[in-house]
Amino acid sequence: MALIGKMVAPFRSLSARLLILTLLFVMLAEVLIFVPSVAFFRLNYLVKKTEFAHLATLSLLASPDNMVSDELREELLFRVGARSVVLHGANSRLLILNEKMPHSIDAEFNLADQNPALLIEHAIMSLMVGPDRIIRIISPIENEPNSSLEVVIDEAPLIDAMYDYAWNIFWLSLIISTLTAVLVYLALHWLMVRPMRRLSESMIAFRRAPEDVSTALVPSRRRDEIGVAERELEIMQTRLRSALTQKQHLVALGIAVTKISHDLRNILSTSQIVSDSLSEIKDPKVQKVVPRLMTSIDRAIDLCTQTLKYGRADEREPKKERFLLEPLVNEVKTSVGLRENNGITWQNRIPAGLMLNADRDQFYRILLNLTRNAVQAMEGEGTIEIHAMRAGTRTLIRICDSGPGLPVKAKEHLFEPFSGSARAEGTGLGLSISRELIVAHGGRITLERTGASGTVFCIEMPD
Repeated sequence: MALIGKMVAPFRSLSARLLILTLLFVMLAEVLIFVPSVAFFRLNYLVKKTEFAHLATLSLLASPDNMVSDELREELLFRVGARSVVLHGANSRLLILNEKMPHSIDAEFNLADQNPALLIEHAIMSLMVGPDRIIRIISPIENEPNSSLEVVIDEAPLIDAMYDYAWNIFWLSLIISTLTAVLVYLALHWLMVRPMRRLSESMIAFRRAPEDVSTALVPSRRRDEIGVAERELEIMQTRLRSALTQKQHLVALGIAVTKISHDLRNILSTSQIVSDSLSEIKDPKVQKVVPRLMTSIDRAIDLCTQTLKYGRADEREPKKERFLLEPLVNEVKTSVGLRENNGITWQNRIPAGLMLNADRDQFYRILLNLTRNAVQAMEGEGTIEIHAMRAGTRTLIRICDSGPGLPVKAKEHLFEPFSGSARAEGTGLGLSISRELIVAHGGRITLERTGASGTVFCIEMPD
């Protein structure tokens, strides 16, 4: 079976298929040439017969009283290859040569009618009917418009000549077809198959070892479509190889950051315990510093926790349930840590009774990340508004703030971890995690607008 597979495999290749198709197409072209060639060969054969008969007629007409011996008559008929020759004038019919044995006519052909389709039909019919027919040929005489020559001949010599011609044409066509097919095949193999094989081999090598630079494709100087494909493939491989290298570096960096964050969180947890002890000291200076210290430590621990979660990518699947959205937004307000005198106004515009079908804990984290970013962007003064409405089978939630808007760099890398933060000390993990949680619910988040008048994020959540 393996041997048969190896024998069949070459015929499945592009080169073998190209060779076979080239042979078939060239042979088809030769067949289209062959049939008219046989038809015109038959016409030329009959024309020569009538010309010989005309010469014999002129020689007899030149004899005294048109009298010839029987031996000469038979010799002329043999040389012409005819059974009888009749000269037709304007008002006369003259039997020039004739056999003694009577004969019956099976078919008649007028050489004045040289329609190509009719000639091909007569040639095919002659080959199909067989060699036993006796045919009559009527041919006009050149320079004598009112005269014609009628020649009766056996068709067997004509068919034999047609078969000989056909075989000669067949072998010649076969040689020409094979030679043409080989030349076309070699040209196409050189111009197309070999470059395509180089492209496929380069793709396979890149798939097996993307980091191996030695397998990179070196594009040729061709200016056609294959040359463009080679150059584009080389550019794509280079960019993918660079991206893979960068990803590997990021993976290594992520592992390192995860380890550091884990240890740093443990250290900060200890610091948090010590800070709790400091809060019991009644010294006014200590009491003034401790809240800010606690807030900084809490933020640092939260950052470490988010980094660890993102590095592990261990978010659980959403456990959806229907819940009221308005109370959840109020809980988020409490967690954000807004005070009455900090200059930021919180406006909960959620309609009473609006239900949302989602994981309540995860959606709490989504809103917390977005609103915390808004609070940090406004730097202690501004307004946060949260709206919600039904739109068909989806719920639209908009988080609006009156901050200064996102910078250009943040918009270019929005939702990318470690790149999409609007603040110099930010990580961008909040937006990235929020987007992952929303996508896990089958929804999406978009930046509707941002500028000097504020920023609006829109969340679409399905039922």
